[in-house]
Amino acid sequence: MVKAQEMVELWRGGLLESTHRGHAVICDETGQILQAWGDPGRVIFPRSSAKMMQALPLIESGAADAYGLSTAQLALACASHEGAHMHVDLAGSWLKDLGLAEGDLRCGSHEPMDRTERDRLISGQERPCQLHNNCSGKHSGFLTVNKHIKGGSEYIEMDHPLQKAIRTAIEEVGDEDIAGWGIDGCSAPNFATSVGSIARAMSRYAVASETGSVRERAMFRLSRAMAKHPELVAGEGRACTELMRAMQGRVALKGGAEAVYVAILPDQKMGIALKIEDGNERASQAALVALLVKVGALDAAHPLAQKRLPALQKNWRGFTTGELRLAEGFAPNA
Repeated sequence: MVKAQEMVELWRGGLLESTHRGHAVICDETGQILQAWGDPGRVIFPRSSAKMMQALPLIESGAADAYGLSTAQLALACASHEGAHMHVDLAGSWLKDLGLAEGDLRCGSHEPMDRTERDRLISGQERPCQLHNNCSGKHSGFLTVNKHIKGGSEYIEMDHPLQKAIRTAIEEVGDEDIAGWGIDGCSAPNFATSVGSIARAMSRYAVASETGSVRERAMFRLSRAMAKHPELVAGEGRACTELMRAMQGRVALKGGAEAVYVAILPDQKMGIALKIEDGNERASQAALVALLVKVGALDAAHPLAQKRLPALQKNWRGFTTGELRLAEGFAPNA
């Protein structure tokens, strides 16, 4: 078994304080591995980085076109948004257009990450609803497919036709059988597969054409919608949104819980997947920046890259206390 590779270090007072190890894969346009760190065969839960794969049935079933979905709605279907007004409003109007309501969602409620919306709820003595859930866009997409195929209301059950279609799609685009499954934070199944398989899938999104097969057209539409609407995919201050803006819509990025990130790079005809073993998000963001710089997609000097690598650590008085650095041997020349 190949061990995880040291990728990101935290230094304080001139001494190494923490080391974050992980696995990363870059695949070319044919799905072959160009470069890997750690174990390409390491099976992980992709968590929310799988959303653009979970959204494939939304287009392939004909549901997206049947209900006239916009590029903004397609981006929201792939999002882990922060529950800002724009996210909540778009998800709510989407459900209304379907003749459905917030109660039809199965994602659960949580406090929005967006501070303005959170403060509005508190001042109005309101409770958050399922539209504030960071996965409400994905679930709105699920409900769109479900209505189109006339499926049962419990669309998150493993034996539901929608989840069966999602499983098949993930296996096919990654060219690997699912290793298992678990329940994600939004109650939907999350299918485990290898880092290499996920990178391979992302490379196929990168070379997908708007004039290709049904699947290729679906992959093209989803990745381009994400790149067009970075503010919907995550939100202000979030890594996915800021880094996609820094690359001016040329790359689609998606993070997942427990320090997973993927990248779709049409210009380079590459796909990237990475996982930090200890689940540390600051490390996964730094590793992602290193890989994007390495393949020529991101300028290392861009302020939004510098914000994450080398990321200065500051205390509550504004004193610099440390710095994130790349570990020796990871993403050289980044």
